[in-house]
Amino acid sequence: MSDGSIIKADRDFTKEVDALLPEAGKQGHDGQIQAAVDKLLGLEKQTRQASDLASTSRLLVAIVTICKEGKDWSLLNEQILVLSKKHGQLKQAITKMVQVVMGFLDDAPSLEVKLSVIETLRTVTEGKIFVEVERARVTRILSNIKHEQGDITAATDILCELQVETFGSMSRREKTEFILDQVSLCIQKGDWTQAGILSRKISTRYFNRKPVKSAEQIEKERREKAEKERLRSDTAVGEEEETPDDDVTDLKLRYYEQQITLAKHDDKYLDACKHYRQVLDTQAVEDNREQLKAALQRVIYFVLLAPYDNEQSDLLHRIAQDSRVEEHCKPEAAMLKLFTVTELMRWPSVESTYGHHLLHSDIFSATEDSKDPKANQRWLDLRKRVIEHNVRVVAKYYTRITFPRLTALLDLPAKETEKYISELVVNKTIYARIDRPAQVVTFEKKRDADEVLNEWSGNMKSLLGLLERIDHLITKEEMMARIKPAGEKAAKSVKAH
Repeated sequence: MSDGSIIKADRDFTKEVDALLPEAGKQGHDGQIQAAVDKLLGLEKQTRQASDLASTSRLLVAIVTICKEGKDWSLLNEQILVLSKKHGQLKQAITKMVQVVMGFLDDAPSLEVKLSVIETLRTVTEGKIFVEVERARVTRILSNIKHEQGDITAATDILCELQVETFGSMSRREKTEFILDQVSLCIQKGDWTQAGILSRKISTRYFNRKPVKSAEQIEKERREKAEKERLRSDTAVGEEEETPDDDVTDLKLRYYEQQITLAKHDDKYLDACKHYRQVLDTQAVEDNREQLKAALQRVIYFVLLAPYDNEQSDLLHRIAQDSRVEEHCKPEAAMLKLFTVTELMRWPSVESTYGHHLLHSDIFSATEDSKDPKANQRWLDLRKRVIEHNVRVVAKYYTRITFPRLTALLDLPAKETEKYISELVVNKTIYARIDRPAQVVTFEKKRDADEVLNEWSGNMKSLLGLLERIDHLITKEEMMARIKPAGEKAAKSVKAH
């Protein structure tokens, strides 16, 4: 009934429908479309009132099919609206009718006719949960049409009105595809904030690779699948089952490609590195040597571009320990090693050694005219990371250094040297104080009397502990030395007897 509950039919109209459908079909072929439709509508009222779902569904499908085959698309739109608004119309019958009409869209004689049918379907399905999946699919078709016409804004607005994550009858894969399409349109539109919000609706756990299954598990799942096939007729209309072994590699790669685009736009280099590592942890990428090399290179590039902190440092060293880096990316591995040792690396030397190789990638560019508008900024950021590494190395080995000597070590003019030191101090990466009149930079943090006293107290406590342990060991050795002669005398006495 109209409330969606399934009740037993009062009467079976199968024979009447079987007899009437050929007659109505013949009238439709002869051009008497309206007469054929009126004949079917009379019986449709009886089947609907008797709650005969199967017969009602057949009649609704027959009505819209006759209109379509007769090329009367305006009558088709009219009948869709009328049939869906009938009092007590069965929801499953409406769903079946909508699904059949969706199959007619590809046969529309013109784009205008196709759009009119789409709008009719969207009107009929609006606010109805039992046809939410069909409405989403029709809306997606409309969005694709707008996208092909170049109207990105309209395509985005139409598709993003859907809240597919709340659709219980839609498969998880299709939900993910819808959300990925929404994110893609937002990126094309330039709405980066909305794209980030939508992308968070997808759980990355969905992309986790499934463990290798044993033969027993495979056989068990095969039997379960056969049982589900046998019981499929009992499944509710519109309900779609999840395929346990569904391969989501394509969705995973598409998702992380979008996440990388968002991270690159916001200059979140560490996030981009993490996303590329997820791409790297994909069987399809691991099996393709070229894709594996490209992903490894970008993992290294973005971890080097990321600002220094504990997380970046930990990730940097873990990437350096990956054996695949040395095997597939020797130049990047050598450059990565420079950042993992506490030694100075002069930017002119780095530029001459690795510049040609880096500038031929799509990540870096030494000019502002590159295809990627941020490629030149990344090149400048790489230079900045090299300088910051050198400042940290100097701060580790020096407590005080003259400013001219520091500028010589960093290969920077005085003003730029002061700028980089100031930025690192503000970010609390290092401690430094610049004495401009004396031209001296101090990297040792001044401690107050309490800190010095606490350190001295701790050192004394440690020293006394060591002395106590040494005293204990000496006493132990002396006792062992006394026991040894007594033991030897006893042994000699036993031997004499």
